[in-house]
Amino acid sequence: MEIRVETTPLHETAADWLIVPVWEEGEFNAATAALDAALGGQLTRLKERGDLTGKPAEVVVLPDVPAVAAKRLLPVGLGKPDQTTRATLDRALMTAVRKASEKKDVTVAVALPDATGAVDRYAAAEIAATALTVGCVGQGVYQAQPSRHPFGSCTVLAGSGDGRSAIEAAVKRGRTLGDAINLTRDLVNRMADEIFPESVAHRAEAVANDCGLTIRVLDEKQLKAEKMGSLLAVAVGSERPPRMVVLEYRGGGKDAPTLALVGKGVTFDSGGLSLKPTDSMKTMKCDMAGAATVLGALTAIARMKVPVNVTGYMGLVENMISGASYKLGDVLKARNGVTIEVLNTDAEGRLVLADVLCYAVDHGADRIIDLATLTGSCVVALGEEITGVFANDQPWADAVLAAAKAVGEKTWQMPMDEQFAELLKSDVADCKNVGPRWGGAITAAKFLEKFVGGKPWVHLDIAGPAFAESCAPHREGGATGCMVRTLVAVAERFAGQ
Repeated sequence: MEIRVETTPLHETAADWLIVPVWEEGEFNAATAALDAALGGQLTRLKERGDLTGKPAEVVVLPDVPAVAAKRLLPVGLGKPDQTTRATLDRALMTAVRKASEKKDVTVAVALPDATGAVDRYAAAEIAATALTVGCVGQGVYQAQPSRHPFGSCTVLAGSGDGRSAIEAAVKRGRTLGDAINLTRDLVNRMADEIFPESVAHRAEAVANDCGLTIRVLDEKQLKAEKMGSLLAVAVGSERPPRMVVLEYRGGGKDAPTLALVGKGVTFDSGGLSLKPTDSMKTMKCDMAGAATVLGALTAIARMKVPVNVTGYMGLVENMISGASYKLGDVLKARNGVTIEVLNTDAEGRLVLADVLCYAVDHGADRIIDLATLTGSCVVALGEEITGVFANDQPWADAVLAAAKAVGEKTWQMPMDEQFAELLKSDVADCKNVGPRWGGAITAAKFLEKFVGGKPWVHLDIAGPAFAESCAPHREGGATGCMVRTLVAVAERFAGQ
């Protein structure tokens, strides 16, 4: 799908849908005023009657506008200019784009809003391109008649005074981010019979070859040789053998520091012998969202040619039940020699990450971010749209939090007091894999901290925002691709250090 940049006046733009951002306060900008004039003041009348309020993400469908070149108009509210952020603009444009994607092969044009203090025209162009790329792709990958349809063509309408080349660069960036988000979403949305450790590794190989990443895939024999006993224990109950994918991007030079991105990739989580109830298991194809996010982010970083060294690690297992399954009371030995008493086989993601984090440290990681749909406790604490942030290094946490804020993704830092590590003490091993019921997201993070070798490290618990239970006007249900943009922003900031 091509996204063009044009400077055609709004009323002369031919498209099936023309999306027009409208502020809640003040007059129409010059481009919208000219459109209103061509419509004989229709937009003004709608505004005076209160049918066009400009409130955040409110859309008004005008299906018949013979006075202009577009077949339909879709004004969308942006709220008040002084309250507009990247997040609110993204929400508004995603709402409009999703409305336009209900029919096949339509053409869409999006007018850029005027700049505000928080969002300039180039950021708006990037956000528009990402919305156009993501908003028309649904979760119905197995439906004969899906509810979302890719667009026939897309246009971003820039003003004549804008720098055309800069707008085009912003659109290209937004499209790249959108493609990365869609890759992540597609992997998570597909059923576990199609997405399993070997198939994810094959998909990663194809993607790596396409965008210039170096890839290594460690099979079961190699994982044993690397002493990854914690990860292997989780996989032993499944007929699907485990894999670890290592993706390397070297854009920062031989001596530049390396950023490690580590993703939990449990392609299906039954809970093991600590079996999940049916309702809790229904969406467990999403338990590999951390690994999928790492792959998505690496593709964007490579295609943008960010001058940074990044290595991505995807720990891929299936947590199933058989006579060989690991058991409660088992004591596992992780790669770094730490022994772990297993008291819950459904706390398996941390066991996978333990070995992968050790491997990343041993292979030269200077700073680490891991992502995992790790705990229901984090969802209880922060809800379904906020990522929990845990860290052993405050400056590194601040950098990740700032990157997330800059791209409009919601995060919240959680405490990492040492008292939570005390709750993991075991009488028979170096630690337990779970603590008591309370503070479960924090005890999980304190467990992971044992395997990062003191390197600056941030853990992102994406259990809430990685998978939406239902659709909303601004968001498709299923996989969301959250934190792809944040990881890319972190890599770009890391490149400047």
